[in-house]
Amino acid sequence: SAMNPLDAWAAVPENGRSQIYFTIFLAEIITEVKGPHYTKGGDLPTIVFPPINFSNVPAETLKKKQDAELNNGRLAMIAIMSFCAAANIPGSVPALAGNPMF
Repeated sequence: SAMNPLDAWAAVPENGRSQIYFTIFLAEIITEVKGPHYTKGGDLPTIVFPPINFSNVPAETLKKKQDAELNNGRLAMIAIMSFCAAANIPGSVPALAGNPMF
C-alpha cells in the first residue's frame, strides 16, 4: 500500500477505532485489578501472556532467552518511533529517506 501508517489509521472508521481502544482498555483493566501488579512481583497477566511451562528449561538458557526477548522488544519500540519520526519529520531518519511510504 502506498498509504503511510498514520493515514491508514485515519482511514479506519471511528467505530473501528473505538473497538480497538475499548479492547485495549478492557485488557488493561482486567489485568490491573488482579492483586499485585506483575512489575511488583505479581503474576503475569494471562489474558495477554498465556501461561507456558518453562520448568524443564535450564535457568541459564531461560535467562539468555528472556534477555534476547527484552532486547527484541526494545528494538521494536525504537523502530516504531523511527517510523513515526520519518512520517512526520521529513529527513529525520536517513535510512528511510526517499521511501515512498514516508
